[in-house]
Amino acid sequence: MFKNLLYSFLLCIPILTNAQDHVFCNQLTALDSLIKVAHYKPKAINDSLSKHVFKLFIENLDTDKRYFTQKDIAKFKTDAFQIDDYLENKNCDFITKYIQVLTLRIEQSIEYLENLKQQELDYSGKDILNFTQNKDVRFYKNEEDSKKYWSKKVRYLLILDIIDQDSIFENVKANFKTFENLNKEKIIDNQICLLYEILNQEGGISNLVTENFLNAFIQYQDPNSTYFNETEKTVFENSLAIQQETFGILTKKNKNGEIVISHIIPGSSAFKNGAFEEDDVIKSLTSKDNVLQIHCIKNEDIIRFLNNSHNKTVTFKIKKSNGSILDIELNKTVLKVEENSITGYIIGEDVTFGYIKIPSFYTNLESYNKRGLTTDFAKELYKLQKENIKGLIIDLRFNGGGSMQEAIELSGMFINKGPVSIIRDNKNEQFTFRDPSRGTFFNKPIIILINNYSASASEFFASTLQDYNRAILVGSTTHGKSSAQVILPLSEKNNLGFCKITVEAFYRVTGKSLQANGVIPDIQLPSIYDDFKFNEKDKPYALPNDTILATLKHVPLPKINFSNLITKSNARVNKSADFALVKTANKKLLENYYSEDSLALTLDNVYKHEQDYKTMWQSIFDNKKTETKIAVSNTLSTTELLSYNENEKTNNQMLLGSLSKDIYIHEAYLILSNFINPN
Repeated sequence: MFKNLLYSFLLCIPILTNAQDHVFCNQLTALDSLIKVAHYKPKAINDSLSKHVFKLFIENLDTDKRYFTQKDIAKFKTDAFQIDDYLENKNCDFITKYIQVLTLRIEQSIEYLENLKQQELDYSGKDILNFTQNKDVRFYKNEEDSKKYWSKKVRYLLILDIIDQDSIFENVKANFKTFENLNKEKIIDNQICLLYEILNQEGGISNLVTENFLNAFIQYQDPNSTYFNETEKTVFENSLAIQQETFGILTKKNKNGEIVISHIIPGSSAFKNGAFEEDDVIKSLTSKDNVLQIHCIKNEDIIRFLNNSHNKTVTFKIKKSNGSILDIELNKTVLKVEENSITGYIIGEDVTFGYIKIPSFYTNLESYNKRGLTTDFAKELYKLQKENIKGLIIDLRFNGGGSMQEAIELSGMFINKGPVSIIRDNKNEQFTFRDPSRGTFFNKPIIILINNYSASASEFFASTLQDYNRAILVGSTTHGKSSAQVILPLSEKNNLGFCKITVEAFYRVTGKSLQANGVIPDIQLPSIYDDFKFNEKDKPYALPNDTILATLKHVPLPKINFSNLITKSNARVNKSADFALVKTANKKLLENYYSEDSLALTLDNVYKHEQDYKTMWQSIFDNKKTETKIAVSNTLSTTELLSYNENEKTNNQMLLGSLSKDIYIHEAYLILSNFINPN
């Protein structure tokens, strides 16, 4: 069956490629024009561009180096210094060979896997399986190396699957051959299905290759610019909005490779329909003449289909747990926004502080007044102030940013007047954003929790309050993204896709940039992510850090003396068993993530490797067993709302319990207590 499907697909390749060449050429030309006009610091079209775009393209197309051979790469390298010439001459024929070669290599991989079903597999340890993060790993020398890779991968996965089926290792050893005969074909078919996911994704191999090239072309400019097709644009915009059109169905892939419903959003059309249940298997999706058959496709393709703005009405073919098949038609609806998208809590008992976690700087892209985070935050802070809090903890950990306008408005809530940021565009012109409203909404002490994954708008907000001495920043150095992006169409006339493109850089009110360097906390706390190379400065082609002249002086509050606070915090952290676990986990993760690991393929070796890995993670997650550190409670307003919703009471109790065990919130509470009462 797999082979017949593949051959049918391959018959379509020349037609798809010819059609795609024309569209791709238009996309590439339009993207080049857009970069020249809109990008913050467009780079020259020359051999240097060709060399680096080619490198990014190959890395993105075959990230794990499991498809292409060294012979393929040698063939491709004729393009390494020609891309600028292709662009100038509007010659896009070069893309065809990548489509054809990648298709061929996937076809061969499927064939290798099919043949493995009939072969005796060797578990003697003669073959070595490598686990490495080393980017210098070479491509396969030839097709034989590729065959060996798939054979080793199947053996490794098969042993893991067998180990998972019986917790007693002696039973596994005694019955290994029986287990292997029962599970071998299943493991191989799962790997074949993953390869078909590549072939069956929206637009097929042609789209995969051309979109990878477009992304390489724009990401040579900077890592935060990217190409979007229409559905990717919709998904991204929905991530920043507080309301969206949706069917209300979230999906995942189960262990059998089926796409199942993982969650039904309350209030959505799927929820109101009543016929959907979690773990229902989705067999197909139909919107008018557009049918998506759910067989060996990625969950991402389901998300794209359901988020496609053209698919307003979809018929879901689902398989219930009793085996029955249903066709259910749903219409997208705008999911109503809850009264608040964030919630404030009371931390402590004798001396109480407010706590608000900001997951993102979301906004309402559709409404006239763009009601978003700032409005919700103000409402929650008002409720907290009625509880007579003595200070406030704002949690920006894992906040990847969002709307810069929301960050500007939120900053203005805590300073009286003055600049909040300086923006510079691609014409080297500067503009200073000022506090949009006089006065402050809250005047008591503030701590802002940050970590390595606090980025962009969250860094904007945190750095502004730091420069005004308005807040104490606690945690670890932030991501280091100091640029702003907008989404622009590649063409106003034709549907060529979109580009999220960097158009501006923002600077602190002092004129300094946080680009690459991040925002450095006033009081550092250990993090499980310390020294991981995931920050902006670790990305290729990241914009450099620089400084500009601030033309509007800001007037900070008196400088905070941190020495006593730091001394006391360090003493607590050094004595803390919880933070000791964080440090140990960080060390173990660094050792395992960046180490070059390999093992001989035997049952005993793989079992030991797996047990060591599980032991490492178990020691890391021991931190999750932390006992209650601090009292956390609801505001009176939230308590009243919960009295009308029994279902939310359970979720609320779980959240309160989680917050009460958070060692970072606890330490932030103690630091704020020391600040208010230094003695």
